[in-house]
Order: sequence, then structure tokens, then C-alpha cells
Amino acid sequence: MFADLGKLELAEVRQSNQVKLRKVAILGEINPYDLPWPDTGRLAGIDFGTVRIGISLCDPSRTWTSPLETFQRKAPAIEVKHFQQLTRENQIGGWVVGLPLHCDGRDSAKAREVRDFSKWLISTTARPVRFIDERFTTALATRLLRELNLTHKQRKKQLDKIAAHIILDAYLESSKHSSFQPITLENIDDAQISLDDALDA
Repeated sequence: MFADLGKLELAEVRQSNQVKLRKVAILGEINPYDLPWPDTGRLAGIDFGTVRIGISLCDPSRTWTSPLETFQRKAPAIEVKHFQQLTRENQIGGWVVGLPLHCDGRDSAKAREVRDFSKWLISTTARPVRFIDERFTTALATRLLRELNLTHKQRKKQLDKIAAHIILDAYLESSKHSSFQPITLENIDDAQISLDDALDA
């Protein structure tokens, strides 16, 4: 999760997140989405879909990103196991989830589904979530794949994880700027990050 931290610090961070979630479940005292965001270590990007979920990863230094997989949605118990295993094996410290807003910035029906999924993801993996505007990621991913002269079947297989790659890359580029304001579950109604601005930066 935090490649640059010592083993003791790593264990403490993981334990802290798990303890917070347990206290929420038992006492209802702590905001379950108020998990600390890791300043270092590997992040994962998510392009959410009701049929498929694209997933990407960055390296622990957050220098580069790469597509990881397109996950076909399955039974809830299988999804829990998959995302917990994914988090553990890749030492994921946090999730960057694409938020599909309308062109004028208003919430979309799918954006509300993304919020619900993100709450599930936090509870399942004990890792925090941040969002980035993903309005045009699918179109951009489609254009990139067409330039590679892939067949329609090949493009469809790659599309979601390429979109997740674009989402994570845009977030990392945005976070380099001093004016960067991350979108979280708590401020999602007030804050927006424009993917256009991130890609043009």
C-alpha cells in the first residue's frame, strides 16, 4: 500500500482503517468514509459499469499508470472476494473512481450508482475513495483504441480498463497542482474536477 513506509507504519495504517470500520459497524460513531488518504503508495483507478468494471494501477511512486483488468460483474460474494484480493495482492492504498457527470456538471443517474458502489468499495476494502470527472473518458479511450487499428471485439475487451487508466492518470496529473481540490464523498456536491483541465495541464 505505502511502499515508502516502514513495515510498522504500514501495519499501523491498515489497522487504523480496519478499526475505524469496525467501530462504525458496532457503535455507529465514526464516519466510515473518513479514512486517511495515503500520500504515497499505489492507487487504483476505477471505471464503473453495471456489467463491467475497468481497473488500472499506478506504481508506488505514482509516476506511471497502466491498465490492469476489465472485471465482469458477478454475484456479490464473488465481487467482495475479488476486490479484497485485488487490494491485498497489489497493496492498493486508495481508489480513484470516475464520476460521470452531465456536461453542465450536474449529477447523473449513473453518478448516483457510482456513489453507492464507492461506499461498498470502502466498506469492502477499508481503503478511501476519491473521485474525478470522467465525462469524456470512454470517448477518449475509444478514440485511442481505434488509432491502434484493433477490431471491434478487441476494442470492447480493452475499453473499460483503458478508461480506468485515463481516469487514474488524470487524477495523478491534477494532484500535482497546488490548486488541486480532491472530490470525496463528503464534498462531492460542492466540488468538481474537470477531466479536460487535468488532461490539458
